[in-house]
Amino acid sequence: MIHRGVATFTLDSGKCPKWLFERMVRLGRQVVRVIVSEYGPDELVERLADPVWFQSLGTVLAFDWNASGLTTTLTAALKEAIRRDERYLGVFICGGKGKTSRKTPDQIQEWGNVLSLPAVKVNNLVYNSRMAAKVDSALIQDGFQIYHHCFIFSRNGAWAVVQQGMNTENLTARRYHWFSRKITDLVCEPHSGIISQVRVPTLDLTSKESTQTREVSTQLVQNGYTNLIKEIKLLNKYSTGVSQMVTAEAGGEKITMLNLENKEFHSHPVQREDFSKSKYLERVLNKVCDIKPQSYEELLSQEGVGPKTMRAIGLVAEVVYGAKPSYEDPARYSFAHGGKDGTPYEVDRQTYDTTIQYFTRLVNKMKISPIERKSILTKLSG
Repeated sequence: MIHRGVATFTLDSGKCPKWLFERMVRLGRQVVRVIVSEYGPDELVERLADPVWFQSLGTVLAFDWNASGLTTTLTAALKEAIRRDERYLGVFICGGKGKTSRKTPDQIQEWGNVLSLPAVKVNNLVYNSRMAAKVDSALIQDGFQIYHHCFIFSRNGAWAVVQQGMNTENLTARRYHWFSRKITDLVCEPHSGIISQVRVPTLDLTSKESTQTREVSTQLVQNGYTNLIKEIKLLNKYSTGVSQMVTAEAGGEKITMLNLENKEFHSHPVQREDFSKSKYLERVLNKVCDIKPQSYEELLSQEGVGPKTMRAIGLVAEVVYGAKPSYEDPARYSFAHGGKDGTPYEVDRQTYDTTIQYFTRLVNKMKISPIERKSILTKLSG
């Protein structure tokens, strides 16, 4: 199993009660200490990168299983639980919700200074944090806006990302997980092992089915700004074609384009738009075309490159050159271990039982009152 994934929940408002947060901090501290003592800090990082385990931990610590607030509250509680013990435990948690999420690079840098880490290692951690956020906002275009980003790493170099996006239209939140040791390519299917209650129309530029789109997009940028912007403007001019193929002419040159009027394209939230009216997009494209990135990852990593840039280039790759991307939601499973009615897949009893057994062992080793232990174990067995 690749320990990266997505979970979708109802979008909640309000604030976690002080008594509940304090309880989660206290119990979270026990969980962290037991795991690090028994298995080491890398185990904790890997577990937090597993969306099923993460959700189960939040529930064990007394939060509602299907609330979007579990993500922000649990990561904040764990961050508080290990405060002042980070170096002893060998685990470091950076970032958080809203404005705090934007402080993630600075917090990674601060820990790098405290630990006297090589600059190359610190810069690599910062880069991976930034790219995880970019991939989930610019390459997975599913209608969820990232508002929570948490970067967790161990003294051994293992890292995980737990971030969440919100969709204010359908009032849901979706969580994205990453684990360093299972990642082979930052821009190709970084979200397997996905868990979600709902599936939504999505432009998934990370899918293996989008491999040609990524390749052609990179080539388009390498070929220069003039040709790319000309093709983007042609798409806007001839986007109302009704035939299967449209032949456009610009400067005496004829370009055959696939018809834009297709159900698949219009069924996802990334609707066709008039890219030709965006001066900001033109400036970004001009800059990246001048840089001539050698890979799709390098293209995405450039400052200013976001969802609209990748969407515009990807649209040219699809319509003009036939490099069709995936419009399938990368989410694969229902929360958390499958549906009892077999939808969208049968209950994974092995995963379900393994999760329960793991937490049962943890709870039995935690230094808590017998009443509290019994309460948690009863919840697990239920």
